[in-house]
Amino acid sequence: MKKLSVRDLPVEGRRVFVRVDFNVPLTETGAIRSDARIRAALPTVQLLLARGAVVILGSHLGKPEAKPDPKLSLRPVAEALARLLDRPVAFAPDCIGPQTEEMVSRAGPGSVTLLENLRFHPGETENDPEFCRQLAVLADCYVNDAFGTAHRAHASTAGMAKLFDRPAAGLLMEKEIEFLSRVLESPARPFIALIGGAKTADKIGVIANLLPKVDKLLIGGGPAFTFLAAQGRQIGRSLFDPDLVKRAAELAEDRRLILPADFLVAPDPEQAPKVRPVSAAAIPSAEAAYDIGPATSWLYADVLKSAKTIVWAGPMGMFEKDAFSQGTRTICEAMSLATVRGAVTVAGGGDTLAALDKFGCLDKVSHASTGGSACLEFLEGRKLPGVAVLANAPARRPGRLD
Repeated sequence: MKKLSVRDLPVEGRRVFVRVDFNVPLTETGAIRSDARIRAALPTVQLLLARGAVVILGSHLGKPEAKPDPKLSLRPVAEALARLLDRPVAFAPDCIGPQTEEMVSRAGPGSVTLLENLRFHPGETENDPEFCRQLAVLADCYVNDAFGTAHRAHASTAGMAKLFDRPAAGLLMEKEIEFLSRVLESPARPFIALIGGAKTADKIGVIANLLPKVDKLLIGGGPAFTFLAAQGRQIGRSLFDPDLVKRAAELAEDRRLILPADFLVAPDPEQAPKVRPVSAAAIPSAEAAYDIGPATSWLYADVLKSAKTIVWAGPMGMFEKDAFSQGTRTICEAMSLATVRGAVTVAGGGDTLAALDKFGCLDKVSHASTGGSACLEFLEGRKLPGVAVLANAPARRPGRLD
């Protein structure tokens, strides 16, 4: 899936609207808790500045009720961006309207303007044609670098892009598409998928789409108990999805799907002194499992040793609690080692990235997807509106090496 890149656009002296993902986490006082999403957009912004573009950035922040909310203003983000770029960043008090249009028209090459929160207008989430038009008049070119919102058919991610001849992917978007497409379309083998997390409903589609493509698919976290329940196993008070037991039973017929051999159980997650390993066939009826057990951790890490491609989505257990962190920690370390050995390792989902970060492995995988839900929907095989609307990259002529 090759999309037109921002690199291919003639941008010198032109106004370029870039949809970025500046939906940063905030503290209770409104301070930016992490600037990771701002830093992720810097390569695209810096490329455009180096090529003499007039850069216009649009993003949402939080979930305002389709009206201005001072607590969710992007002004603090503009200030943080200015520090990271080491240059002024103009802030538009609205994202559309005569005042914003005039402000953008006065901006010169090499300038950056951040628009106010797009979701202060109902037209953003409604993908309203008139709102799309008002956004589009601000720019000559359109770039989407917000993979994390690509699964939303909103005005700034899908609707307005259709009003440009050559809507292009930013560098971050390009990287996301490249890695995720590679593991789905042409993975080096052995290809191993590892699926965990809390909710089976979030992952059952990913499991169904990946299972025919992989050599082995390892299950952990909440989905494991839905699959065990489908086999008639005793799972105690462990989290599972009764509505998906039948679907899990169908998928479990594929021998490539591997379930945990043991778990760590306890009466509740706060009783660390009572944590102990039990086999998957011996989960007590009055207790629940909160992590894969030591035998499963060793087995899964051993499987990953020989992998050439690994996709991981979802922790193995309640990793935020030390008593139940070892399974996820082992997978983080196994992913890091596999990367060193030359495997393509891709991790997706907010909790997965949080786990990698906690155990010091975030920068030790080939690609940590910023997408969250977008990443999971991509792996599920769904068409993402924010990706589908982008222009396709031109086909290379036979014999050309560029």
